Amino acid sequence: MEGNKLGTMPISKLIWNMSLPIIVSMLVQALYNIVDSVFVSRICEQALTAVSLAFPAQNLMIGLATGTAVGVNALMGRALGAGERERANHIATNGVFLAGVGFAICAILAAFFARMFFAAQTSIDYIVDNGATYLRICCCASLGLFAEIMFERLLQGTGRSILSMYTQGLGAIVNIVLDPIFIFVFKMGVAGAAVATVIGQFCGCGLALYMNLRKNHDLHLRFRGFRPDWKIVGNIYAIGLPSVVMVAIGSVMTFCMNKILITYHSAKETAATAFGIYFKLNSFVFMPVFGLNNGVVPIVAYNYGAQNRRRMMETIKRSAIYASCIMVLGMAIFWAIPGTLVSIFNATETMKQVAVPALRIISLSFCTAGACIALGSSFQALGKSVYSMITSIIRQLVFLVPIAYVLARYGQSIGNDDLVWWCYPIAEIASLGVTMLFFLRVYRTVIAKVPLDGAPSLEELEAEQ
Repeated sequence: MEGNKLGTMPISKLIWNMSLPIIVSMLVQALYNIVDSVFVSRICEQALTAVSLAFPAQNLMIGLATGTAVGVNALMGRALGAGERERANHIATNGVFLAGVGFAICAILAAFFARMFFAAQTSIDYIVDNGATYLRICCCASLGLFAEIMFERLLQGTGRSILSMYTQGLGAIVNIVLDPIFIFVFKMGVAGAAVATVIGQFCGCGLALYMNLRKNHDLHLRFRGFRPDWKIVGNIYAIGLPSVVMVAIGSVMTFCMNKILITYHSAKETAATAFGIYFKLNSFVFMPVFGLNNGVVPIVAYNYGAQNRRRMMETIKRSAIYASCIMVLGMAIFWAIPGTLVSIFNATETMKQVAVPALRIISLSFCTAGACIALGSSFQALGKSVYSMITSIIRQLVFLVPIAYVLARYGQSIGNDDLVWWCYPIAEIASLGVTMLFFLRVYRTVIAKVPLDGAPSLEELEAEQ
């Protein structure tokens, strides 16, 4: 039984048992994200810049889809746990409806504002034209993305995480196969990369839908006579909105960083492209940690419900150690072979001169980032996800962007462009401080009140004295 496992299995074994399927899925997603850039870089550097500058908008779209699915997953899980099968079906059906709404919003915004989005970042016509085309195709055909993410979460929410790995794998394989065909054989350039991406998403979506209809016997999607339940919609976004906000903050940060780099870095668009390359590469470091985080949340939540402080704290401590080890390994790779990593994207010597120090300096922030993410999982598990959101806002908008602006302008004045990258280690140290303060607060107000292996809690002992 799942409940017994969460409460009895040795913590280390349990963490990896829960996390590994999610980690694999996220690594596949990271591969998905990097493929377009690798093939596009073979066209020219400006084509890669166009795709890199599209990242904030694409990330916001994915964040909306994922945040909605998170809310649906949580509500549906509660309903299934309570034996309310019909309510779970109704929640899932409303979730699919919201996936369609999210697609419509993104399609309309991209159709009218894609070119404006790129023109706000650069004045180079090639980048604006190709970037707008790429973004329009990805957004106006994003129904596959929204539906795939929703159907995969429905599988995960009913304990069929392994099936979602197959759907993501199919999408990634299709994208990898079609990218060179559309880009080089059909000579569609950047637009070809976008077409390959959306076809891959629709293939993954089709398989995920099939899995839900044929393999997911806990849910039955019914659309005949369907009308949206606005109370359920409100509950979905009450849970999922913090996730959407956090991704939106990240997109705003990336947009601002691109603008700062293009304005103040001597390499201009090349610097923004190098920053985009960093984001593609860092996903292979961060995705395993996020997968670990997703696996830890139900463990901490279950043991909180079971009133077992010892297992809660052991889970939090071990996850922080594992996350930190993964991040330190990632930092070591970024320091050891930055030139090799950048070369994957057909980098010129100028690009390498910008990207190599960027990778090395930014990766210093990995040392503390792992602990921050691990502690953030405890906030989510204990119903304090707003702390994670506040930390993200402080890290990216209060510290990172302003520091980047100051360092970029100062670096321009003294002829040292590499100064701007130090905004990441500085902001991450500040973020760790904020995270620790929030964790101490959570420990005092929530964790310390939980009995240790069924023994009286700290507060109970103090009261007896």
